Amino acid sequence: MNSIEKALQKQQQEAEAQSKAQISKPQTTGEPEPTDSSIEKIQAKEFGSSNAIRAKSIKSDGIVSNTKIDIDLDMLAKKGFVSTNSDRQIINEEYRVIKRKLLDNAFGPLSKSLNNSNVIMVTSSRQGEGKTFTAINLALSIALEQDKTVLLVDADVLRPNIMRTLELKNEQGLMEYLLGDKENIAEVMCRTNLDNLRIISAGKSHHLSAELLASERMFDAVEEFANRYPDRIVIVDTPPLLGINETAILANLAGQALVVTEEFKTKLFDVENAVKHLNPEMAIGFVVNKTEQVNLEGGGYGYYYGGRN
Repeated sequence: MNSIEKALQKQQQEAEAQSKAQISKPQTTGEPEPTDSSIEKIQAKEFGSSNAIRAKSIKSDGIVSNTKIDIDLDMLAKKGFVSTNSDRQIINEEYRVIKRKLLDNAFGPLSKSLNNSNVIMVTSSRQGEGKTFTAINLALSIALEQDKTVLLVDADVLRPNIMRTLELKNEQGLMEYLLGDKENIAEVMCRTNLDNLRIISAGKSHHLSAELLASERMFDAVEEFANRYPDRIVIVDTPPLLGINETAILANLAGQALVVTEEFKTKLFDVENAVKHLNPEMAIGFVVNKTEQVNLEGGGYGYYYGGRN
């Protein structure tokens, strides 16, 4: 084969290769490639709004929230929690009084003197005094506001109770984020069937919970909670103040503390000692839980707010 024949053969091989490449290349229709936003819209349409839990990424509040949970609001109302329907309940009125003071502290003149004024830790001196009950009711009540959103965080990682009270599974949550198993805090933030309410569960327990809650990652998360949205209230259900190191750590991150006491059970000595564990620069309020009172129906329980600034 002479040089001319070799050149012709090479030219023919190159032409065949180019033809195959054009055939294998996907044909375009002139439509733009799908963006992340359009994919998220398709996913949202496919999964609908009635599922109890969604595992696809759906954009919410400007961040990506991986999961949606449906809270059984009727069940909570039957158990004596704040009702989200139009019925006027005594407990709804009582928590309106409590939240007004907290919202004033968070966004009013006092907020300028508080660090993270919109971050409220709900605690007690000892177990069983009703702090989780109070935290959930406060979150429900604030979620009914027209111009406020609320994030409920279960930071009682030793005895998580929020999801159990809501009769939902305590799966991946705060601890998974602090351990680095989840890169973004939004991955453990759950949207709910109340438009203004988000929840972060405690997640799995860990023997280094105190160190994790004191970590820079936790500090950054609280700063993100407090400052990303100007209308957001963050309610953190924390462990009791006495005998647990984690709570004292969290007290340095919140601007307000709500200390729950139980009438005829909580000792004044315990309350005084508990308050010593709080940051003195915080706005501190007290809720008297399970208070017997006489009302129009002849009896019941009251939830009263007393503040100390």
